[in-house]
Amino acid sequence: MTQSGADGARPSRSTMKDVARLAGVSVKTVSRVINAEPGAGEAVRRRVLDAADRLDYRHNLGASTLRRKDGRSGIVGALLQDVGNSFSAGLLRALEDALRGAGLSVLAASLDEEPERERGIVSDLVARRADGLVLMPASRRHEYLISEYRAGLPLVFVDRAPHGLDCDSVTVDNHGGAKVATAHLVAGGHRRIAMLSDLRDIETAVQRRAGYRAAIEESGIAFDPALLVHSVRSEHEAAEVVTRLVELADPPTAILAGRNIITIGSVRALRAAGLIHQVALVGFDDFPMADLVEPALTVVRQDVRRIGAEVGRILLDRLGGSSAPPQHVVLDPTLVIRGSGEIPPPRPART
Repeated sequence: MTQSGADGARPSRSTMKDVARLAGVSVKTVSRVINAEPGAGEAVRRRVLDAADRLDYRHNLGASTLRRKDGRSGIVGALLQDVGNSFSAGLLRALEDALRGAGLSVLAASLDEEPERERGIVSDLVARRADGLVLMPASRRHEYLISEYRAGLPLVFVDRAPHGLDCDSVTVDNHGGAKVATAHLVAGGHRRIAMLSDLRDIETAVQRRAGYRAAIEESGIAFDPALLVHSVRSEHEAAEVVTRLVELADPPTAILAGRNIITIGSVRALRAAGLIHQVALVGFDDFPMADLVEPALTVVRQDVRRIGAEVGRILLDRLGGSSAPPQHVVLDPTLVIRGSGEIPPPRPART
């Protein structure tokens, strides 16, 4: 029973024994009622629930997991890069929607591109008997998960493919998306096209840079390494890079921003320089209000709801006992034309 000590110590929580004592039943009966197991009549069930309510009893889910016949916790871990980012947030919501009907809750964490943080959180979730893991990895190799995978833990990689471990994954054609975006700018008459990219070794960034390079090379434009900038990690850094680029003697007339926060930083810099209507901009990833700025932003949109739905579908299949070979789902992104990517290059001055 919940009590406060005379010395001001923190009150202790009510236990099953407290509920059993108040309801006049055994602890085993309380356990059956709390865990929705058969064996207790309706009158007894109501008495137990009433006692639990009066004592403000909170069920110890971790303890009950150890007693459940299926050993399930009802928890799925989702390890994303930054749950504060609109892409990760949208993915998390889509995953929650996909799993809610199965009675599963999602426990999310941000990895911030830190491999050691990833390993620590994975270890903690495994110790807590998570039913499955959804992983947008910060690490580059994933052999450390082999033992858990072989033991039957469902693993679904999202956004980035697994390496050193063949398991389910849902990714997007990043190469194709960046290539289409760059080709769109080329078709608009641009020949000086800059790209701002994330860290050099992030898989998605590598693929997007390759798509950009492929479109440049196929168009016959000479590649200028000064226009491809790596390791842009924040809005502030993106704004600084764009400011520097537009001050070049031969500045870019168009920019491909490698992720949503880079796009936002690019908009800020172009607006501050008075070039928001002179320099074309295409962003990789859509985000809220991208259609409300002036000009509205042309983006390469990843279907976040579909990504989350696919991850949820695969995870539920595995939890249902599927032993089919790993699925590697690759979804096509969509170029959404809104205006910023259709700004033409300046006409050459007449002599």
